[in-house]
Amino acid sequence: MRTRLAEARVTFKRLSDGEIEAYIASGEWRGKAGGYAIQGLAGRYVTNIVGSYSAIVGLPLYETANLIEGAR
Repeated sequence: MRTRLAEARVTFKRLSDGEIEAYIASGEWRGKAGGYAIQGLAGRYVTNIVGSYSAIVGLPLYETANLIEGAR
């Protein structure tokens, strides 16, 4: 078995009380790891991403493809 670690850091802008209240009221946070989906409403608050975007969304595609290729 082979494993790889995909790391990603997401920076959000400083949110106002109104922005926080609106996001909570949207209900989009429910059922989300970390309370947000970067491809959803919270994406508008992201100021910086370091690392694998696809790992943030769910499946680190680049890293997974490399594992599959290495297994051949």
